[in-house]
Amino acid sequence: MALSSVAALSLALTMAGCATTGSGTTVSDVIDATSSASTAATVAESSAASADTTTASASDISEDTHYDEDDLKWDADSETSVSLADDGTKASGTDADKVSVDEGTVTISGAGTYRLSGSLSDGKIVVAAGEEDVVRIILDNASITNSTGSAIEVDASNETLLYLEKGTSNSVSDASTYADTADGAANAAIYSMADLTIAGEGSLDVKGNYQDGISSKDGLVLASGDVTVSAADDGIKGKDYVALLGGDVNITAEGDGIKSTNDTDADRGWLHQYGGQLSVAADDDGIKAEQLLTLSGGAATVSKSNEGLEAPTINLSGATVNVTATDDGANATAGSTDTSAQGGGGMDAAQDAHLNITGGKVTVTAEGDGLDSNGDISITGGTTVVNGPTNGGNGALDSNGDITVDGGVLIAAGSDGMAEGLSDTSKQSGVQASLGTTVDAGTAIHIVDSSGEVVASFVASKATANVVYSSSVIVDGETYSIYTGGTADVDAGLGAGSIADATEVATATAGEFQSGMGGGMGSQGGGPGGQ
Repeated sequence: MALSSVAALSLALTMAGCATTGSGTTVSDVIDATSSASTAATVAESSAASADTTTASASDISEDTHYDEDDLKWDADSETSVSLADDGTKASGTDADKVSVDEGTVTISGAGTYRLSGSLSDGKIVVAAGEEDVVRIILDNASITNSTGSAIEVDASNETLLYLEKGTSNSVSDASTYADTADGAANAAIYSMADLTIAGEGSLDVKGNYQDGISSKDGLVLASGDVTVSAADDGIKGKDYVALLGGDVNITAEGDGIKSTNDTDADRGWLHQYGGQLSVAADDDGIKAEQLLTLSGGAATVSKSNEGLEAPTINLSGATVNVTATDDGANATAGSTDTSAQGGGGMDAAQDAHLNITGGKVTVTAEGDGLDSNGDISITGGTTVVNGPTNGGNGALDSNGDITVDGGVLIAAGSDGMAEGLSDTSKQSGVQASLGTTVDAGTAIHIVDSSGEVVASFVASKATANVVYSSSVIVDGETYSIYTGGTADVDAGLGAGSIADATEVATATAGEFQSGMGGGMGSQGGGPGGQ
């Protein structure tokens, strides 16, 4: 089972120096390929890719999922019309005999295409079909509210599709307390024991008043549609996988925002955004996967979270990503370490965890570590801007393994106490400087070469005491000056500026970096290739 987009997987395999085979590619293959990457896409290429928020098709999915283009094709003449009403729901059409009504509960017992319209003020839709049955439910200005449990509950089918009719507004809302609270019982406004797909060009408003908003105990594909979820716990969950292909998905959750939860099956537990726009505001983690998280297209914004992105392996390969977190912005972790935690700077044993940025545009604002990996951090393309912590116990960059930059542009700013630079295995050089004092948010910071030319200008969104900058224009071994003040014209904090009326606050030699313990420069790496 392949676990990367076609383009990202091709790049990963090229970087690893291997070829695809007919047997497909496993999670381990992708992790191994991307963690050993050394060849990067250009910043221009990644910027172009990051602007794409169009809808991906089923043929673009390289992972093994239940979804294909035929799911969105059916004969309109074969539809079954279901008119929802508190005083008696009525069904007519091809498969009307497969629809039964018991007070407010409407049960669909077989394969077919069912068009639902009208409303239930206290009822639910139940799918109890055969294990090989594909059930399509067209929501056509449908509103379903339940006072005792889920609003839509899929107990059995091969696959259930919720299709949002173009131009319609649909809503589902579950109970704040459930009649059935046994282990394994439904706990979401939309709950499915089978593969679930949401598609169409209409809108769907989901209120998960009990726990979760949308939950599939199998796979989940968000193909298109305008979907808004608010949840008392997790917003959207797919156990085996979550694939986001397009549409506009907005999540507000008191738990995690969107995640996949399978931590046992080798090629499951992944979440991949191919396209569309994803917006998350969560009280816990924003976007999370138990095994592999890939953002390869579209735009993902986490406006509120504890940890913004979390998975053992995180691949950012072309999406526009903007993360705000009260703890770590992006956290690659495979579990707890077996040595005593002593803070950042690689004091713990490195795990099999990987944070890989190969393209796109990534902006992180974090109170904890900005980019954090219990294994390695690898940047080979794109533009990455990190507004890191203001407290000395965290760093803009934090890794228990290597931090390598072999392409693209990186600016990481934050506190000085645990500031960490690049490893000596980096092929692209960079500059790290302690500013000597904390610079207020909104102050322009400039990297200036020995001829007086401004290499880059940065405007931090938070107070800053230490900066790391790497790009292809930095020459290893050369001396650079750091200025504060002046003016800057920036996009997501990074751009060009002028040092007129600015003050020189530090000098730094390219290729000399801090170790992550607030110590002297050059203690971690001696420049590209260890020179």
